[in-house]
Amino acid sequence: MTHLPGDPLLVETESGAVRGTLRRGVRSWRGIPYAAPPLGPLRFRAPAPAEPWDGVREALDFGPAAVQHENKAVALPEGVTQSEDCLSLNVLAPPREPGFDDGPFPVMVWIHGGAYVAGSSAQPLFDGTELVANGDVIVVSLNYRLGALGFLDFSSLGDGFETNVALRDQLAALAWVQRNIGAFGGDPGNVTLFGESAGAGCVTTLLTSPAADGLFHRAIAESPPATSVYDRERAARVSRRFLGLLGLDADADASTTAAELRTIEADRLARATFDLVAAVAAEQPGTLAVAPVVDGELVPEHPVDAYRAGRQLPVPLVIGTNHDEASLFRLMKSPLMPITAGSVHVMFEELAAEHPEFAAAENRIEAAYPRFPHHRTPAELSRDAGFRMPSIWLASAHSRVAPTWMYRFDHSTPALTLLGIGATHGAEIAYVFGTLGVGRRDPSFRLGGLAEARRLSEAVQHRWLSFAAEGEPAGLSSLESAGTAPEWPRYDEERRATMLFDHGERVSDDPDAAIREAWGDSTISFD
Repeated sequence: MTHLPGDPLLVETESGAVRGTLRRGVRSWRGIPYAAPPLGPLRFRAPAPAEPWDGVREALDFGPAAVQHENKAVALPEGVTQSEDCLSLNVLAPPREPGFDDGPFPVMVWIHGGAYVAGSSAQPLFDGTELVANGDVIVVSLNYRLGALGFLDFSSLGDGFETNVALRDQLAALAWVQRNIGAFGGDPGNVTLFGESAGAGCVTTLLTSPAADGLFHRAIAESPPATSVYDRERAARVSRRFLGLLGLDADADASTTAAELRTIEADRLARATFDLVAAVAAEQPGTLAVAPVVDGELVPEHPVDAYRAGRQLPVPLVIGTNHDEASLFRLMKSPLMPITAGSVHVMFEELAAEHPEFAAAENRIEAAYPRFPHHRTPAELSRDAGFRMPSIWLASAHSRVAPTWMYRFDHSTPALTLLGIGATHGAEIAYVFGTLGVGRRDPSFRLGGLAEARRLSEAVQHRWLSFAAEGEPAGLSSLESAGTAPEWPRYDEERRATMLFDHGERVSDDPDAAIREAWGDSTISFD
């Protein structure tokens, strides 16, 4: 694949030529197909190669988002439609002009979050322009199938259904990067895969997939639900329940059920997925109804077991969580996380049913939260069960096989502190991308704090960019009014050095020691 001479916005990919545009000083291509439309017989199947085109494709607009139920927390941008034909990606690259570096540039591939059922690469929060401008990197973002179309396991219905098709989408996009990114000025031998929430869960899962070997060389997992991965038995139960919500008989002839499932309107599948997520979360607090599946092939074993045994891909990893992950779930009364003492107790009962050795742990763990069950401690305990402790367990295991760095994002603006939101789930994204204050209704800076937030964003971006370029999350040599940036030591099981991003940066050794010791250092699967 080649850059076409004379026009820095015209690039020849394996499927055909694409023309981008210059946006805010960086080259931009949007909506490039990386696989064929997964329609008709390709529904619930692994992605097929993209169909070639003649002439020049104008890559000016985002491709359609994956089909999803309306979600106010993850609203789609104006003008972005939904379609099953959603397998496209976007490329942002430095300008190719006299006086500018001509590459090859490090590549950062972003996987958006959204609880495996929502989201789009077109969300303004994920605009990689600042990363490209500040770091001479290429940023690729992608759409992948969501909900039932991407993550439910219908393989019991016959050969026409494959597992983990959303993960297969992501692997197809990464393979596309390997074959094509050189034409945009990128280095296919230096690819960093990064994501947040469900996107980060895909990152930590793909790290255990042999199929991902060689497709990326570094990884960043921001607030991953790392242990929320189904075994085949539970995945089958959830899929049967989903069929029931659609009015299909799971015990009927498999070929008949399969044929009906292939012809149901996509928006009806999305509505049923929404109902499934709510029902499962209400009955089993802390459990995601839709998530990756241990299929014995793409995901050979539960990621927890793979990390514990050292069978994950040995690539450098940055992993971390936010101080107040569950606060937004609590304020929105979301069913996805236990936020009351009662729902926390049910979560422990579910854990004990699957892990008998955990039956006596509830009292010990709750005692590590002195104000439990009052104030916000149920949400804090849920935060640690769903995000913080799994990230610590994975960091501990991964540090035995590859360089690993751990962080905790604590920063909160005055307004978010006053509202009781703090450093909630997803709060770090705007700092990573430099998209602070995106959206006219963003209340984050109504009481000030923007200047400090921008300084912290500059520091966080530099860490991420240094990691992508050199494999070390180095700090800025000098931060305005903050002195020299501290060294970020690698994480290990003895010191447990953790970078805290708050009013500046500081390193703390084992900042969650009492809670970590109460939970224990052995990983538990919250699937």
